Amino acid sequence: MMRKVMTLLLALNLALPLSLSSAFAAEYPSKPIKIIVPSKAGGSTDTGARVFIKAAKKYWPDAKFVIKNVPGSGGQKGFEEIAKAKKDGHTIGMIFTTQVVAHVVAKRARYTLDSFHVMGNVMQDPLIVAVPKDSPITGMEDFIKEAKARSLTTAVNGIGSDDFVAAKKLEAQTGVAFNLLPTKGSTEQKAMILGGHVDASIMNLSQLHSQHKAGTARIIAILDDNRSEILPEVKTATEQGFPVTMTATRGFVAPAGVDKDKLAKLDDLLAKVQKDEEFIAECKKDVFFLLPMSGEAYLEYLQGLQAETQTFYDKNPW
Repeated sequence: MMRKVMTLLLALNLALPLSLSSAFAAEYPSKPIKIIVPSKAGGSTDTGARVFIKAAKKYWPDAKFVIKNVPGSGGQKGFEEIAKAKKDGHTIGMIFTTQVVAHVVAKRARYTLDSFHVMGNVMQDPLIVAVPKDSPITGMEDFIKEAKARSLTTAVNGIGSDDFVAAKKLEAQTGVAFNLLPTKGSTEQKAMILGGHVDASIMNLSQLHSQHKAGTARIIAILDDNRSEILPEVKTATEQGFPVTMTATRGFVAPAGVDKDKLAKLDDLLAKVQKDEEFIAECKKDVFFLLPMSGEAYLEYLQGLQAETQTFYDKNPW
């Protein structure tokens, strides 16, 4: 009899950790999901994360999401914090391009693309070429012609940014050499264009479309495959004979090494949000341009962008 009791107790003792483990797995997420945003509160990336949370709560109603803003070094500090985060599935983060790969190319980053599980992309913000309202430049042909005649002072949002790489692509294609003026951000770029302190600026569409509509600045080209729905009269650079495209993407990643079942749940959540009609409507209201990509497609995009950025870095390291 005693032997039977001991056998039963042993069987229960062995089974208990397995059942507890299954229960814990079923409870995921068991604590708040922290979203690391590599920029200041109130910016477009931060706002995008908050719009995501609003939609995500529909599909994970019992989950709590919290944002941690980690600005600095063109997103590098935030990207590194995502990469080194605890691999328990309760920390994810947003990344943006080209900065996330530019830091790797410049050998500044303490991460690589392999440091992340890429969940997918959500938004984009196409680049534009803009000039002051009184500039004689009205299109890309004028812009390049003038740039060949003299060195145009052109504002970009920091070295290695999407603006910077777009300028380098234009230089490589046309043979011009801009006098690139790195700024501390889009606010400074906007002020320079509005005040006529630079000849041109390469920046994001979201940052200047209102000023273009108001007539206080002029956008002469969209660096995208298609014209923008909000400025349908502005031609793409490609339409004007200069096939250069560049956009800033904003996607989600988790640190590499998280349990695959948890990653599958996170990927599924993002896929649901990408298709959510209220989320799509909210993004349009806030003038966020959607560019949904799966994790696999976004990783391939990032790898291609890194290779392209590397070619510009090799010719002119920054």
